[in-house]
Amino acid sequence: MALSGVAFLASPAFAIGVALIATPAFAFDGSKSEDAMASMPALKSMDEAFRSGTNWIKSGEKTKGLRSLEYAAEKGHALAQWKLGRMYAAGDGVTQDDLKAFDYFRGIADRHAEDNPDAPQARFVSNAFVALGHYYLEGIPNTRVKADPERARAMFDYAASYFRDPDAQYYLAKLYLSGTGAPQDPRTALRWFGLSAQKGQCQAQAMLGAMLFAGDHVPRQAARGLMWLTLAKDSARTTDQAWVEKLYDSAYRQSTEDERAMALVYLKRWLETRRE
Repeated sequence: MALSGVAFLASPAFAIGVALIATPAFAFDGSKSEDAMASMPALKSMDEAFRSGTNWIKSGEKTKGLRSLEYAAEKGHALAQWKLGRMYAAGDGVTQDDLKAFDYFRGIADRHAEDNPDAPQARFVSNAFVALGHYYLEGIPNTRVKADPERARAMFDYAASYFRDPDAQYYLAKLYLSGTGAPQDPRTALRWFGLSAQKGQCQAQAMLGAMLFAGDHVPRQAARGLMWLTLAKDSARTTDQAWVEKLYDSAYRQSTEDERAMALVYLKRWLETRRE
């Protein structure tokens, strides 16, 4: 499968091999898992363990919740692994530990790369690939996970292509734009920004809009660029508001009345299409 002319990895096995080769196998502390199993009621299934874990955490019983999630994760429950990965990455209810988070995400990627991309679980699998991409991009200090931009690109590329993940498409575009872990190729970056923007990813909308408005490596389309910047400004998360609004304000000041009017026409058409 290929998108927008960007070379797609030949198979899920290749993607996983690129990212995980020469990396120690993922393993749990056996004693910890045994303690968890011994201290919790008998559970009918991994799904029940996952549900019990999430419910206990919501109710404030984080120790019980963590044990249940660890039990389900050890048995291969992808959502439990994803939940634990997110918890350790953010330090949410546990001591922040990027290496543990990395290993949980890697376990998901290793076992579920070939899952149906349209299945409900697929978004969690693709998110694990995106998380791995970020870890490979920067590395984890004082651990076996070293910075490897090419592996980062492979992770983003796989999630962007196979799972059509909009965040992965955005981060892959950034790598092509900067030439990090990939050849510097603004046109390829623009195509990936476009695919992501169409799915409503506000960061991609902002970058696409700025490139189109300025005519950056593409014929200038000021009105269409202003439309994307408007969409990005209106949906930007708190962490992105400052830079997105700066791009929008700069473009708006430079635009003509005709360009602003046409941008509103494009915006109306885009919103109508989204409602259909």
